[in-house]
Amino acid sequence: MHHSPGRDPKDLPSSGGRQASPYDQDARYGVKRGSGWVGYKTHLTEVCEPDVPHVVVNVATTAAQVADNELIPFIHARLAERELLPDIHLIDSGYTGGELVVASRNCYGIELFGPAREDCSWQAKAREGFDSSGFSIDWHSQTVTCPQGKTSTNWAPWRTKAGEESIHVDFAKADCTPCPVRTKCTRAKREPRQLTLHAREVHQTLQRNRAAQHTQAWKQQYALRSGIEGTISQAVRGFQLRRSRYPGLAKTHLQHVLTAAAINLARIDAWLTGVPLATSRRHHLEKLQTAAAA
Repeated sequence: MHHSPGRDPKDLPSSGGRQASPYDQDARYGVKRGSGWVGYKTHLTEVCEPDVPHVVVNVATTAAQVADNELIPFIHARLAERELLPDIHLIDSGYTGGELVVASRNCYGIELFGPAREDCSWQAKAREGFDSSGFSIDWHSQTVTCPQGKTSTNWAPWRTKAGEESIHVDFAKADCTPCPVRTKCTRAKREPRQLTLHAREVHQTLQRNRAAQHTQAWKQQYALRSGIEGTISQAVRGFQLRRSRYPGLAKTHLQHVLTAAAINLARIDAWLTGVPLATSRRHHLEKLQTAAAA
C-alpha cells in the first residue's frame, strides 16, 4: 500500500494561523515548559502590598501560542487607563527582556522587575570563554576592545528579525588569527570574532540587572512575586479557570474576568473577617529533612 508523505512542517502555516480545534475557531496549540495544549492563556496581575487585600487588577486572555512578553505593553496600557500603574511591576522570566524594561521605564515610569535573560552565547554558557560582558565598549567612539586589548574595526547599526535595534561589531582577522586565546573567543575556523550588541540603553540595563539579581536585596524584593503562584492555584483549583465553558476568545476572556472578580470577592471577605493569608505548603519529605537536620 502506498502512503503519501505528510506535509513538511516548514510548509505549514504558523501556529497562530493554523486552526487547532474543530470546536473552537479561536483556540490554538501552545507549548510551555514542555507541556502542550489547545486553547488559551490567561495573564493575571494582582496587588502585592502587605497592608491591602491582594486583589486581581487586570486579566488578559490570548490564544495559547502568544508569547508572554508580548503582553507587557498591553497590560501597562490597560492599567494606565484605570490609573492603576504600579511603581514596580514584578514579573517572571517569561515576561522579561531588556527592550521591555527600557520601554516600560520610558513610557510609564515603571520598573519592570524580574530575572534578566541570561547571555545565551556558548562563551557565556562555558563560563570560561569571552562573552560580551568581557569586552569594553566605548559608545562615543563606537569601538569595542576585546579582553586582549585589540580594538574592533567595524561598528554597524542594524535590526534583528524581531525588529529590535542592535549593533554588529567586527574585529580584524590580523588580530584574531594569531590570538593565543582564540579558542575561548570564537569557534570560527578562519573568520575573526564578531559581536552583536543591544542598543546602548538596553545593553547597560541588562548588564546592571544581571549583576543585581544575584544580590540578597534583589531576591528579597522579588520574593513578593511568589503570591501570584497562589493566585493561579486558587483560580485553577477553586474556580476552574482552565475549563472554558463557552467557545471563542471573547467569551473565554469574559469567563476569566468573572473568575477574577469572584477571587476578589473571596479575598476581600477574608480580609474583612481577619482570615490570614495561607503560607506556602511544604512537602512531607522537606519537613523530615528539616527535622533531621535540627
